Amino acid sequence: MADPAGRGLVLVVEDERAIADLVALYLRRDGFGVHIESDGDAALAAVRRLRPVAVVLDIGLSGKDGVEVCRTMRAAGDWTPVLFVTARDDEVDRLLGLELGADDYITKPFSPRELAARVRTVLRRTAGAPAEVLTAGAVRLDVTQRKAWAGDREVVLTSTEFDLLAQLLRQPGRVFERGQLLSAVWGYQAAAGTRTVDVHIAQLRAKLGEESPIRTVRGVGYAAESR
Repeated sequence: MADPAGRGLVLVVEDERAIADLVALYLRRDGFGVHIESDGDAALAAVRRLRPVAVVLDIGLSGKDGVEVCRTMRAAGDWTPVLFVTARDDEVDRLLGLELGADDYITKPFSPRELAARVRTVLRRTAGAPAEVLTAGAVRLDVTQRKAWAGDREVVLTSTEFDLLAQLLRQPGRVFERGQLLSAVWGYQAAAGTRTVDVHIAQLRAKLGEESPIRTVRGVGYAAESR
């Protein structure tokens, strides 16, 4: 949902009101509109009603938790960017969030300034890019329309998956280290570490199937082959 006064409306789903208000303060300073909900069912209703540009989603909600909210959104074909917030600094939780299609992940306690910056980074990926089509074998990306195909099959990618694949396809054959991909795609050294890249690569390969052009260079990183 566009916000005529700024960058768009961000839905903040957080059951600790003090945290929600602090996050909202920093997002509003950045020019976003903000709507706050405190439980999962209300969050899903707000997503459908308000159509936010992004969702800042606490995992540890009462009732329907953040994981289930994200899972429900993705199952319904809603790929609004989601940034998970959680108090659980556990790799299993992190990887589960990414596999569900979350675009980013931040652990409490966090800097609200950093969270706002991460929201900007996620949204910058979908901002009006110049006309560009990237191909590698049977895989094709329309950067302008943010669409991907593997052969004749359209493939639904998260914002992060799309930009990771585009980064590889723009320089076919080049081997990118994981840290280079973190910097280029996420825009910072992600707290989840280089394992974040591995999870997204695994998701891309699963979605692209046999047409995937992504090659692992053991001990170094990843490259896209033009085939």
